[in-house]
Amino acid sequence: MNDFLKDLRQKMKGRTMEAYIIPSSDPHNSEYLSDYYKSVEFISGFTGSQGTVVVTQDKAGLWTDGRYFIQAQKELRGTGIDLYRMGTEDPSIIDFLKEEVSDFGKIGIQGETCSYKYYMELKKGIGTRVLITNVDFIDEIWKFRPAKPKKEIRILSEDVTGKSAADKILQLQKYMQNSGIDYYFIGSLDDICYLFNIRGGDIDYNPVVLSYSLITQNSSAIYIDEEKCSDEVLDYFSSQGVKVRKYDGIYIDLKEIPGKSTLSFDPQKTNMDIYDSVNHNVRFIKETNITTFMKAIKNDTEIKNMKNAFIKDGIALVKYLHWLETGVPTGNVTEASGASRLESFRKEQGGYIEPSFKTISAYGENAALPHYTPVPGRVSDLKEQGFYLVDSGGQYSNGTTDITRTIALGSLTEEEKRDYTLVLKAHIALMKAKFKEGTKGAALDAIARNPLWKEGVDFNHGTGHGVGFMLSCHEGPQSISPRNTEIEIEKKMITSNEPGIYREGKHGIRIENIMLCVESEETEFGRFLEFECISFCPIDTKPIIKEMLTKEEIAWINQYHRDCFEKLAQGLSGAEAEFLKEVTKSI
Repeated sequence: MNDFLKDLRQKMKGRTMEAYIIPSSDPHNSEYLSDYYKSVEFISGFTGSQGTVVVTQDKAGLWTDGRYFIQAQKELRGTGIDLYRMGTEDPSIIDFLKEEVSDFGKIGIQGETCSYKYYMELKKGIGTRVLITNVDFIDEIWKFRPAKPKKEIRILSEDVTGKSAADKILQLQKYMQNSGIDYYFIGSLDDICYLFNIRGGDIDYNPVVLSYSLITQNSSAIYIDEEKCSDEVLDYFSSQGVKVRKYDGIYIDLKEIPGKSTLSFDPQKTNMDIYDSVNHNVRFIKETNITTFMKAIKNDTEIKNMKNAFIKDGIALVKYLHWLETGVPTGNVTEASGASRLESFRKEQGGYIEPSFKTISAYGENAALPHYTPVPGRVSDLKEQGFYLVDSGGQYSNGTTDITRTIALGSLTEEEKRDYTLVLKAHIALMKAKFKEGTKGAALDAIARNPLWKEGVDFNHGTGHGVGFMLSCHEGPQSISPRNTEIEIEKKMITSNEPGIYREGKHGIRIENIMLCVESEETEFGRFLEFECISFCPIDTKPIIKEMLTKEEIAWINQYHRDCFEKLAQGLSGAEAEFLKEVTKSI
């Protein structure tokens, strides 16, 4: 039994608490967390990026989605915590709480790591039970908790961002004036970094800074640990008209907002401690931050820089694929050593900073886990048969990259070849899509899945996500998924294209490129959009069953490979250049 569970239950008993909820979250509802906020991992040992633990006096459960079912099952073994599979017939968190907590019984959750949106969903679902947010039992029992990060801030110049912080703030303030908004609260870290043209290192893979922001129609402030701010940074903020406040000072300033004022906040990115600190005579406007939409539409400078970053990334990937071809036959390559070698090739490229997420380096049946990463004690050797999947990306000084390739290391089954060809068909279908302005992500998702659906095949994740500019690899508000029935895919949005097929115990296949949405044409029926591929790395043609492809699909592959050769050959020489020439030949 987990000793931490015993300690937690003792604390709960002292407050007559029947259940305690621990979400994978920080005060900003970030996708990835600094070590300080990895409470779910601390209590359960589960290392996935999304999961929620619920503890009662005699039961404990972890809720996670389909990406992590198999991983969670292994990591929870012996912890006293059961796995509940979201999206299946397993009880939801709310169903569990209604069953295990008595009427008017108390349920605790730390307000700082509970978003307003999640709080309201819980409150609506639990009926007469009482939800209490002023409890932080994890901090009380986590004796050797890591310190909060204190990495220094970097300033981005306007020739990198294409727009000054002052101009972005002015754009936001004009929106506030037109919308009758007096105060604008921003809690999402990537939005804040975008707005102020700063980057940091407080969270692995995401160059963000733990901070808040409060904007009025004529002022702007950032709330941040001042130890992170050099004199240069302080001078920069001053030059952009930005006041610098202490990180926890946000609670004081929010309390001082006069009643009947109008305050806008994002329910998903605002925690309950923040919400509760505001005078509730203030009129709230609950909406997705306008900065989220601003940063999703890339300007010409950002697009140019990101395209250059993808060229660097493509060169590194070709070097890696060549290394695999020569290294795997030696029998000395593992999933872990492969991931490490790939990063070393990225480090050779100018401006490389760090990975944009933890590399998914998965061989054989491990690739059937969409978010598998090799860890000590669970690392497979790469052999001269079957598939190897590598999903990786880099943070560069001029952009964020993300790309997936599935490589045939040797002999393949007919099923593997067929699945690979179907995934490629799905990828091409979306890449070649032409659609009317105003089309939502769900409609485009169906275009990608159609070649798979025809064969009775599907995959359990979205087809595409937004990609940030030197920010989060996974960025909203846009997505290409069945769930996105509201957000349009607009011109100058950058989005991934990554369909897949996963057969548990056998193999996983995914092909991913990054696309820029561009204008196609305008007719009497309206304006039409299409995609331009901006990531370049050869797609393995060895597993393709050519007879399954149309002439148009073959033409797309051949043109893509011509583009790969043209853009990447300049950065390669010798055997690597010959390798690129060979793998980009027409089929």
